[in-house]
Amino acid sequence: MQLIFEKLDELKAKIDSADNVIDSYRIFHGRGKTFPELDFVTLDWFHPVILVILFREPPDNWIIKFIDRIPSHLSTKVACVVVQHRYVQGDPSDIVYGQLPEKTYAIRGPLRFHLHLAQQQNTGFFLDIEPARQWLELQAKEKRILNLFSYTCSFSVVALASGAEKVVNVDMSGAALNLGRSNHQLNNLDKRRSQYLAENILKSWGRIKRAGPYDLVILDPPSFQKGSFDAGKDYAKLIRRLPELMPVGGLILSCLNNPDLNAQFLIDLFVEHCPMAQLKTRLPSHPDFPDAEPDRQLKMLVFSLIVEL
Repeated sequence: MQLIFEKLDELKAKIDSADNVIDSYRIFHGRGKTFPELDFVTLDWFHPVILVILFREPPDNWIIKFIDRIPSHLSTKVACVVVQHRYVQGDPSDIVYGQLPEKTYAIRGPLRFHLHLAQQQNTGFFLDIEPARQWLELQAKEKRILNLFSYTCSFSVVALASGAEKVVNVDMSGAALNLGRSNHQLNNLDKRRSQYLAENILKSWGRIKRAGPYDLVILDPPSFQKGSFDAGKDYAKLIRRLPELMPVGGLILSCLNNPDLNAQFLIDLFVEHCPMAQLKTRLPSHPDFPDAEPDRQLKMLVFSLIVEL
């Protein structure tokens, strides 16, 4: 536990010495098992809230000791500490320090993203995929982009803020897309350059294709979503249809967050189901998310379509 408090002391120093609000980031990543005795816990900073996620029941009295010690390691600018219990059905959250603000945001430079802390399992913004957002910033200008499994549309916000011509966001969840619209409005982005399709992607290729063609396609599916998507079985179906959506030279950002499926799994799928695409690079994993088994980390691969269908 001492290591966690050292990380909180570092956060306190960063906050207190900064002239402006600092970006959201992972304070401590135990899930990567680089600290085996703390593999059940992560801590994230979403100004002015610290989010603690427990992935299994911690040792006896761990939470009590944590709550007792935490006030002395916090900046006065921290308003709240939330503890989420992922190992309990429904992922309940407890506020163990302070008061949760009415509205909270993930902060990324000048951009803001709505969060729903202490309300459901996911916050609405994934920190570990930041290397892909940084890559997209460099690629997006004047491009037409398809954002599949868009969730709350953080890729779309980054792309449009970086000069994309248009982004089509597709997700099965209308609620997630509504939050995505709010994220675009929050950042004062031209609403004419974004489109939202609440569709089961595997059953809606006709409508998705009509909104194209696209210069860049983002594939960021869930590992498993009951009744709609299983990465091990369904990712190939996405890859097979890519040539219908884009011209030669089109870019594909292919992401996979299933720890049991490695990068070679994705590469092999492209070789078999989309041989006209060539692997360009694997983006580096986020340094805030170290892992004792690197191939269990989030995979972010970039391909380019080099041959016509």
